[in-house]
Amino acid sequence: MRYSRLSLMIALLCLALSAGYSFSSPAADTPKAEKKAEKPKKRDKNNSDQVQYYKKWLEEDVDYIISDEERSVFKKLTNDEERDAFIEQFWARRNPDPRSSSNPFKEEHYRRIAYANQHFTSGFAGWRTDRGRIYIMYGKPDELESHPTGGAYNRPFNEGGGTTTTFPFEKWWYRHIEGVGDDIEIEFVDKSMTGEYRMAMSPDEKDALINVPNAGLTLAEEMGLSDKSDRAYFNPGAYNDPNNSQNMFMRAKDSPFNRMEQFFNLQRPPKIKFEDLKSLVTTNITYSSLPYDLRTDYIKLSGDRILVPVTIELTNRDLEFKKELDVNRASVNVYGLVTSLNNRIMWEWEDVISVEYLDEYFEEGKNKRSEYQKIIALPPGQRFKLDLVLKDVNSEQVGSTSIGLNVPKYEEGGPTLQSSTIILANSISPAPVTADQLQQYVIGDLKILPNVKSEFLPGQNLIPYMQIYNMQIDQTNQKPSLDVTFIVKSGDKVIEELKTGAMNSEQLFYGQRVVLLGKIPLTPTLAPGKYKLEIKVVDNISSRSVSTTIDFKVKEPPKTAISAVAP
Repeated sequence: MRYSRLSLMIALLCLALSAGYSFSSPAADTPKAEKKAEKPKKRDKNNSDQVQYYKKWLEEDVDYIISDEERSVFKKLTNDEERDAFIEQFWARRNPDPRSSSNPFKEEHYRRIAYANQHFTSGFAGWRTDRGRIYIMYGKPDELESHPTGGAYNRPFNEGGGTTTTFPFEKWWYRHIEGVGDDIEIEFVDKSMTGEYRMAMSPDEKDALINVPNAGLTLAEEMGLSDKSDRAYFNPGAYNDPNNSQNMFMRAKDSPFNRMEQFFNLQRPPKIKFEDLKSLVTTNITYSSLPYDLRTDYIKLSGDRILVPVTIELTNRDLEFKKELDVNRASVNVYGLVTSLNNRIMWEWEDVISVEYLDEYFEEGKNKRSEYQKIIALPPGQRFKLDLVLKDVNSEQVGSTSIGLNVPKYEEGGPTLQSSTIILANSISPAPVTADQLQQYVIGDLKILPNVKSEFLPGQNLIPYMQIYNMQIDQTNQKPSLDVTFIVKSGDKVIEELKTGAMNSEQLFYGQRVVLLGKIPLTPTLAPGKYKLEIKVVDNISSRSVSTTIDFKVKEPPKTAISAVAP
């Protein structure tokens, strides 16, 4: 433990932001999503408009990609809050990067709908056509063969050879379709000659002379070895006859039963590509009626383990308190589950968040917030999923979220300067002597209480905590030499730039890492809004550098009542 300059620094760090918070005490310690990325756009309050909005979303926007289980759950929802939550979770389950504010899957899906409406419309919307449906579900084919006017057609040998006349048709080929297979051929035929192409189950469906005697014959039929009745189109069982000349050059995938299986497999919604993001969907699915904020950080523990503090913040007014004698008490059950890409359980825990106030402090306590933290350790350079469920014991309200954990890889003695994530703290103090490695809020020999929402008032202090790895050591004094700059930005505009010094930062050297503590005063006149803190570190010995950023928000100062004074 080192408390020389550290004690002075901690005293400075503990001053500003501890008011307004209460911190929970877990009842047990045993070994989803970020806040909703984007609220649905406000719609007209007219109920019929809302009904049409959800009806269109279910029956048009996602008709081809929603699973039967999801559709069943959505139809059983009883209010708009649940429906909006379901829609957000629906897209989040399919987002390749759940930590990003954008969703490439959703954007590509609506682009495909627009493309289908533009290119496949034939008396009714393009998205309703067979071509539109396949394009929306599986995207652009790898190869496309088009015969927009039909006419004379020389069959390939696998279709029997010979010459015939066809209706307009298209043949789409996909190298691979998840859940369907490889080398997928799909034919669309316009038998009505109106531009309405229907997906065919047999290549003979495009043959305009299929029912005309002695016309459009295959090679076997021309040589008198068989007749049209021997075609699989008329007699599916004939495919299995080894003496049937029509089957001479057929491929295994040309079997009428294989084609039928492919036909119906193509009707099913596509599998969710990112299995690690797929949430279990059941009829007892729950939504976030109990709101809370969540953040995760990444701190190097060793070469094969990364500490991941999972911090939750609840607003006490969202909890239901029950009075027992002169004590007002609320309890929230916590269940957490971390799984790997192959669904292996890495961590699973249950806890209780307890919040209680005596009568005289109850009104004040309801305006505070409560925090809880679970620190877990995960292997580096891998991706995991965190499912988190909170339940208010008294009100039985439940909050459920799922997020991806992209655990970074910190190279042991690697060629690049690296850093942990930045934790903006409410306060930093020495950890209890008896604290263990995975005790909540404890990192090393410090106890760090995060500001989960990263929200501050003008005039308060930003208190960043960050670790730095792979710095070089000066052989003359056996210490590193780091220059650190704190940069506050609004967008790309630099609002303030501070070099570290004895009054605003402290660097603590622990052999394989440097712990950086900071204190950055926010100007009292700083306008409310979103900002970014960038910490730039330069290693003077190796000339390597690293820049790490974190977003934070400056809130509007609370309005104080001005009382009139009589003259």
